Amino acid sequence: MLLDFVEMLKVIFLGIVEGITEWLPISSTGHMLLVDEFIRLDMTDSFKEMFFVVIQLGAILAVVLLFWKKMFPFQFKDKTQPVVRKDIFSLWFKVVAACIPGAVVTLLFDDYVDAHFHTPLVIAAALIFYGFAFILIENWNKKRKVRVESLNDITYQTAFLIGLFQVLAIIPGTSRSGATIIGALLIGVSRVAAAEFTFFLAVPVMFGWSLIKLIKFGFAFSTQELCALGLGCVVAFAVSVVVIRFLMGYIKKHDFKVFGWYRIILGAIVLGYFAL
Repeated sequence: MLLDFVEMLKVIFLGIVEGITEWLPISSTGHMLLVDEFIRLDMTDSFKEMFFVVIQLGAILAVVLLFWKKMFPFQFKDKTQPVVRKDIFSLWFKVVAACIPGAVVTLLFDDYVDAHFHTPLVIAAALIFYGFAFILIENWNKKRKVRVESLNDITYQTAFLIGLFQVLAIIPGTSRSGATIIGALLIGVSRVAAAEFTFFLAVPVMFGWSLIKLIKFGFAFSTQELCALGLGCVVAFAVSVVVIRFLMGYIKKHDFKVFGWYRIILGAIVLGYFAL
């Protein structure tokens, strides 16, 4: 049985939310869990737990499309002369170094976090806390000089430190991109380089996390579940292409404080709603 019209609309809306929030530092998982409080998919809890992660693969494919020339180390001057970009290989090794802390923590604590921290109160608290963090760090950065201007200036030490901050994203409402960008800004990375490194880091992280969730769920999808997952990924991909282009243009002229204020306001609304 295929998705009925109402469920299709729900999946499309969730795909739009994912495509917008995956790359803006406002927590995609937090938004997806909050949306599910009001627009509930008519699916099992185990499917939705997997869906909210694997739908992010659509968003990741948008990054691969837009940053292909920066991400793919084998390039061609003409049809017969391949060129190996050593700087791109080096950057991917740094990405691997940055992935290590998050991979260890996720493997050890993912089930515990799913069971105890996926609540509106935790999401709201994380939204507000890191909202203030963005505002304070951006104000502090006005008096500091950037140490790392571009992706090529990122060292293994810097990459690993950014990876340590990514560990914070295991708590829903934190934002994986938000945690890595905050960490990068704190250690003197420019906004553009911080965002681009976050995009690189997202590729192996989200593929790995999605694989873990798929293995836990199993690969025996019903037709409805397969349609929901495919449609969600396609919508997330299309929206992500637009959002990534917007973000890269925006941060060249503006700071991240507007996202901090958004997080604080949303967190306050969530606390107020569930308190009442």
